[in-house]
Amino acid sequence: MTDEFLFSEELPAEHLAQPQSVWRVLVVDDDPDVHASTRFALGGVSVVGRPVALLHVHTAAEALAVLARERDIAVMLLDVVMEDEHAGLRLVDKVRAMPEHQNLRIVLRTGQPGYAPETETIARYDINDYKTKSELTRAKLFASLTAAVRSYEQLQRIEGGRRGLAQILQASHQLACQDGLDAFAAGVITQLASFMGTSPDGVVCARKDEDRAGGQPSYQILAAAGRYSALMHGRLEALGDDPVVSLLRQCLDERRNIGSAQGVALYFPADGVCFAAYVDTAGCTLQVDEPLLQMFCSHIALCGRNVKLMERLRELAFRDPLVDLPNRVAFLQEVARRLEAGQPAQTLALVDIDHFGALNDLLGHRYGDLLLQEVARRLTTMAAGQAVVARVAGDVFGLVGADGALDPGRMTALFAEPFPIDGGEQRISASIGLVRGQAGDDAASLLKDAFIALKRAKGEGLGRHAYFCPQVGVETRERIRLLHGLRDAFQRQRLFLAYQPQVDLANARVLGFEALLRWRNEDGSFVPPDRFIPLAEQSGLIVPIGQWVLRSALHTLAVLDREGFPGLRAAVNVSVVQFRDPQFVEMVDRALADAGMSADRLELEVTESVCVLGQDAVAAQLGALTRRGIQVAIDDFGTGFSSLSYLDRLGADRLKIDRSFVQSLEQPCGSARIAEMVIALARSLRMRSIAEGVETEAQRLRLIELGCDEGQGYLFGRPMALDEFTAWLRTCQSGGA
Repeated sequence: MTDEFLFSEELPAEHLAQPQSVWRVLVVDDDPDVHASTRFALGGVSVVGRPVALLHVHTAAEALAVLARERDIAVMLLDVVMEDEHAGLRLVDKVRAMPEHQNLRIVLRTGQPGYAPETETIARYDINDYKTKSELTRAKLFASLTAAVRSYEQLQRIEGGRRGLAQILQASHQLACQDGLDAFAAGVITQLASFMGTSPDGVVCARKDEDRAGGQPSYQILAAAGRYSALMHGRLEALGDDPVVSLLRQCLDERRNIGSAQGVALYFPADGVCFAAYVDTAGCTLQVDEPLLQMFCSHIALCGRNVKLMERLRELAFRDPLVDLPNRVAFLQEVARRLEAGQPAQTLALVDIDHFGALNDLLGHRYGDLLLQEVARRLTTMAAGQAVVARVAGDVFGLVGADGALDPGRMTALFAEPFPIDGGEQRISASIGLVRGQAGDDAASLLKDAFIALKRAKGEGLGRHAYFCPQVGVETRERIRLLHGLRDAFQRQRLFLAYQPQVDLANARVLGFEALLRWRNEDGSFVPPDRFIPLAEQSGLIVPIGQWVLRSALHTLAVLDREGFPGLRAAVNVSVVQFRDPQFVEMVDRALADAGMSADRLELEVTESVCVLGQDAVAAQLGALTRRGIQVAIDDFGTGFSSLSYLDRLGADRLKIDRSFVQSLEQPCGSARIAEMVIALARSLRMRSIAEGVETEAQRLRLIELGCDEGQGYLFGRPMALDEFTAWLRTCQSGGA
């Protein structure tokens, strides 16, 4: 039997602290002879590829002291009878109550078997083996120890796998919440170091094939931590001859994980740009399960794709790609920020290129795009450090800055010199509308006032400017007239609701309707909603009108329930003014109670203008609604919803895709890609998506292919009065539609 063993010299005491190099065995027995014989039998033995190191104690109390101090003991050889006949079994109870030693395997040894019958002991206690000392020959002791060690090793692997999966889920959650690729890359180092059980000294590097002349790839550092932190945003070559350089290059070039004595480089496949992460592991003994490591890499790569998608959507939401300037939504946010910060009186200016439409039609869209880029460049140069420039409409640029920074004469002078376009020169003029704002003003209202001033300036001729003056102008008088007419129409009940069905795209099942406000004059003509609804919002009249719309929509649900169409959902639009009303949530509660409707039958559609309230206000108001069970939809998503950066905070149930992107689905253009990204985003945030303006079967099929859940539009049904809508539902119910 001894010929089968691998013997080595007794391990020094300091090596016992290395959990990866030996199996540590605790011998608990009050008989010195037992310790001596055990030391002789197991001295220098190798079990399952590792030597055995023995720790010797003589009492249960000494054993508990060792176990409280040490964390990596694999097996305990325990005498049943020591200080008294129950000492050993009491120690087993105490050990099993220690979470850090749940995997410790116990072999009971006794010279007096009558004190603990074998069958009863094994059934009651979590032990590996029970032997009398007389039967434990050297061979049987080795066999018993080997079985115990293998059991311990298997339990450790199971626990390690469970712990690894928990780390992967935690890392995925934390990385998915990162705002931007820089924060994500930095988080990868932290999570990878935690997963590998080492310190966060590392580098995240991306390979870009197009950066170098001659087709040579470049290696850009996205994030760096620990002793590499000074390399942030530099090139990998800055490390010189450091082995990290060759390790990361090999990892990225060969697209696989690579390890060395100094550290490990993990490859993360991603769309577009592939990246790799390196962490130091020198001096650390790694025990990482390879399948778990592959799963970790896959989850990190998926998180990277999601973060990149969010960053791209954020860019589309806040940046105009043609002129590389903030767009209208970002401009409104900047105006609101300045007003809320109480900065000195601000001027908002709109610069509109005269006759741009005619130039665009005559010389082509490419020429028009180049002209817009040159105007943007000249405005940005003028405003540097003094004002913010944005593109707020097709050929309209917005500027906001302190009163003295935006002089209309200076801006007009920018257009005195011709603009270089495509090797030639183009002379143009611009009309300018200005409005002065101060703390407490509403950003959206200021922008609208600036547009009114712009219209006045254009009416006076080319290259003119005008400041907004509420008391003067046809536009102002028309607004007042329209507002009076709206109040009168509301009081005389000439406002009514039209109902447009919302359906499941896959099977055309009717899910509910959107309640749309309509205004019919006494002569039977209609006032377009885009004329009177903004006016109602500006005047505050939207609050009582909105309350009436909500109550009417809920009453319609009750009517439809009685007509045999139960369970439908009512979608009602909500404006920023209603959200700002402190009684809004209470009003919704009363409307639901009066109609006898459960909260989940109501969906509130939030328009893009809600963004001016700020993140905390919107999140708090929506949270109060969703906690009641009311559903929330983000309306016209994809046109630049300014709350994209905190979309996941809002707790919305549904993203609504703007009709302009739906119409473009049949064309190979960027808007179609935006619709696809919005649908993918909804899916990743566990939200449903609904497309508006669906007019053709081809659009419906394309939306289904992209994974869109619901739709509304003329393909299914136009906005209808209640009696027409009820008849339409009956037709659907009978299978006729």
